[in-house]
Amino acid sequence: MFQHASVMDHAIELPPPYNLVMMRETGDAFAHARAIAAEWGAGTLVWARRDDLAEFAVVLEPEMPLVHARLAIYAGMNALADALATHAPPSRPITFDWPDAIRVDGVLVGGGQLSWPAGTGETETPAWLIFSTMIRTTNVRVREPGLRPLFGALDEVGFEAVNTGEIIASFSRHLMVGLDEWHDTGFARLARRWLDRVSPGGHNGRIADNGDLLVQAEPGQTSLTRRSLAQALASCSWLDPATGMPWL
Repeated sequence: MFQHASVMDHAIELPPPYNLVMMRETGDAFAHARAIAAEWGAGTLVWARRDDLAEFAVVLEPEMPLVHARLAIYAGMNALADALATHAPPSRPITFDWPDAIRVDGVLVGGGQLSWPAGTGETETPAWLIFSTMIRTTNVRVREPGLRPLFGALDEVGFEAVNTGEIIASFSRHLMVGLDEWHDTGFARLARRWLDRVSPGGHNGRIADNGDLLVQAEPGQTSLTRRSLAQALASCSWLDPATGMPWL
């Protein structure tokens, strides 16, 4: 079902402390990362190699209670956006739908999700976290893009010769930088970078200490509406439950 990178040709170069596990096309990176997280530990990156998706998951080991560790969704999404921006055409902005979906020039291409061991209490430190993602790299269905202008794939929004390995390698570096910044200077700068990309109205909101999104109820008003991060992460806004892949 999978092979450790050391017994295969190295398709991508990951910095320490990442440990690459590559799966066959039929594999589920998210499920497999959950299954091996306790044994393989932090830095394990599972890649399900597919032609139509960039699908991968990374194991994290937080040193804080779940109520704060859950903020890792923002670090993961920032790293994903930075990785895509490296390869995107200059005129194609990368934006977020709160908290887990990612768009290129307004087109939904996929997103991320965060998982932890079932039964972990808010004040307990999770044994592990899994940040996983799916990004649709190419549309294999025979349909005209104009029929679904808000959903698509990277090759439909100007990405040329999409190299999933390069995206994953870029993500891995950006994630390390983001996690180090969080550890060294606190969460505020990481939160602002995420808010700069959220659409719409990110500049009018802020992220609470527990990761909830606080936004103005109406333009010009001072009252804030709170959106629960814990509840939002219970499902994926970008995932089609019928196909198990990003909406298309």
